[in-house]
Amino acid sequence: MSVVDAIERQRHFFESGQTRSLEFRREQLNKFKIMLKDNEKLLMESIHSDFKKSSFETYTTELALVYLEIDEALKKLKKWTSRKKVRHNLVNLPGQSYILPEPLGICLVIGAWNYPIQLSLAPAVAVLAAGNTVILKPSELPSNTSHTLAQLIKTYFAPGLFSVIEGGVPETTELLQQKFDKIFFTGSVAVGRIVYEAAARQLTPVTLELGGKSPAIIAPDADIKITAKRITWGKFLNAGQTCIAPDYVLVHKSLADVFTRAMVDEIKKSDYHIDNDNYVQIINEQHFDRLVSLINAHNVYHGGAYNKTDRTIEPTLLTKVHLDDEIMEDEIFGPLLPIIVYEDIDEILEYVNSKPKPLACYIFTRDAKIKDKVIQNISFGGGVVNDTLLHISNTHLPFGGVGDSGIGKYHGYEGFRTFSHFKSIMEKRFFYEPDLRFSPYSSGKLNWIKRLLGLS
Repeated sequence: MSVVDAIERQRHFFESGQTRSLEFRREQLNKFKIMLKDNEKLLMESIHSDFKKSSFETYTTELALVYLEIDEALKKLKKWTSRKKVRHNLVNLPGQSYILPEPLGICLVIGAWNYPIQLSLAPAVAVLAAGNTVILKPSELPSNTSHTLAQLIKTYFAPGLFSVIEGGVPETTELLQQKFDKIFFTGSVAVGRIVYEAAARQLTPVTLELGGKSPAIIAPDADIKITAKRITWGKFLNAGQTCIAPDYVLVHKSLADVFTRAMVDEIKKSDYHIDNDNYVQIINEQHFDRLVSLINAHNVYHGGAYNKTDRTIEPTLLTKVHLDDEIMEDEIFGPLLPIIVYEDIDEILEYVNSKPKPLACYIFTRDAKIKDKVIQNISFGGGVVNDTLLHISNTHLPFGGVGDSGIGKYHGYEGFRTFSHFKSIMEKRFFYEPDLRFSPYSSGKLNWIKRLLGLS
């Protein structure tokens, strides 16, 4: 079936009104969870065939986060969908005012390749919870996972409600030429601009989950052993192919040597080795070659080895890196970690703020003043104090970027909000109609209106 036919089928399904009831939405969310539970092994095998990712990582970084989204929606859906009374002002008495959430309609979700289950299905959970229909365009790069998702969704869901369009750039381009009621895109800044431009031609609202160079800042009072352990995990998980991974480290000069040695110790103790069967591959040769080109032997403190046949790159620590080096220009998105030494917190705040706003920021310190200074003076999507990545696991925290790192947020209630329109309603009654607002006008009426509006 063509893209146009798929959209038209969903338009008819949505206009039938089936998606609006609370019971229907709950039924679909439960079905969603059953689909995942019944096919966990198949999904893990698909991910492994694309990335060599272990079942442990697939569950913790992909499936678990989708389960959390489903459970949160099932638990809170009645509250989310109920009308919210707001204060009814004096001038409009008698009557009442309230806000009523309603679904937007036909939604397009364009997933990303680095976490092809989580970043495709978590937005889709929010779409269905909000009472919409969804067309999913998974990334074509992890082709086995894309095909598995397409087959499962076709099996478990009515195509008028939830369907998948597989393919690459031509299929995405065709989708973006159509009219949707909402587009949700996860991916690079460059492609995000293309999606935004296409949506603007249709006046379609867009949520963009992009990326950026997310710093990890280590203050002089940080616990180095724990800091190194948590940065090693956050950086080299998924071979660094994580949009909120620490992109580079800014460490105070008093801790630079001990921190770097602690990082080496943590890497050696981990499973992040190119000869490990479950060490995640780089997604394709193009990305592999790009990453290898960024490895300057002069800067390698630890690592630097790679295997082109397996598309694996050893966790690599880079020191003596200058702020204007090539590796500091764009998001790395791989297992290379520049470590930069600083003396004054103000100088690094100035540097980070001179660049596009990052998707995440991590600060390691016990000092409340330093913590507050970083949080209040750097604009970023979200972050963690004294750890990495974990803010994405809390469905009560909105997830999204700012500036070049994204537009809009999701997860939990924010996902429901993203795919809903909040309709403002005022109800009046058919009695007691004072003449204040009606012609003929007079200065006396105006004075009374000012008093009632609290403007006199």
